[in-house]
Amino acid sequence: MTHPLTLQRVTPYQQGAVALGSPAIDADGWIDDLYSAWFDDLVPAVAWTRVLEAETYVLVVEDPDAPTERPFIHWMIWNIPGAADGLPAGLSRVARPPELPGAVQGLNSGGGHGWHGTKPPEGDGVHHYHFQLFALSGRLDHLKPDADIETLVDALKGMTIACAEIVGLYERPDPLAAPPPLSDARGGLDEDDVDHHAPHSPDGEVLQRPSRTTRLDQEG
Repeated sequence: MTHPLTLQRVTPYQQGAVALGSPAIDADGWIDDLYSAWFDDLVPAVAWTRVLEAETYVLVVEDPDAPTERPFIHWMIWNIPGAADGLPAGLSRVARPPELPGAVQGLNSGGGHGWHGTKPPEGDGVHHYHFQLFALSGRLDHLKPDADIETLVDALKGMTIACAEIVGLYERPDPLAAPPPLSDARGGLDEDDVDHHAPHSPDGEVLQRPSRTTRLDQEG
């Protein structure tokens, strides 16, 4: 039997009181490669509608399709201020991110603080990444940054006013697949653009383009 997700273990006071979304997830529900540990491994932005009674928010991202006994934890962050209506992109991967004073990021299943990019194993099919938001009536100041998911779930019980969920999909890319064609929106190639229109910095410096093959030797 699959171990339940955090959202399935917490009963809120209200139903349907908050909406959740992320620009990292497209209209068809797929998470962009930019947020995968196979590629750029960027930290996604998350947005929600505010709950007036909330003193703080908690966000938990879990993958129940991971080949582990329990869902793989990709993100745990609590004590997000009640006045917030989202998390900025690129939040620092530290226990107490300076961009969000007062908030605490717990340990993900990879052993680090903050977002752990999507990284399903080869041949494991599509994985579902559950972004779960909880609006709380108080703060979780008693939790230390190394608190585990069980301790967090216990704290959520009886304090959750409302909750919401959005699910993003991701599958390990095929290392043998042909790269996608360049978009017309990128413009034509310059005569001296020997790197075939690789990404550039604002100063014109050529940047390394992530490859679908260079990082596939890592563990899922």
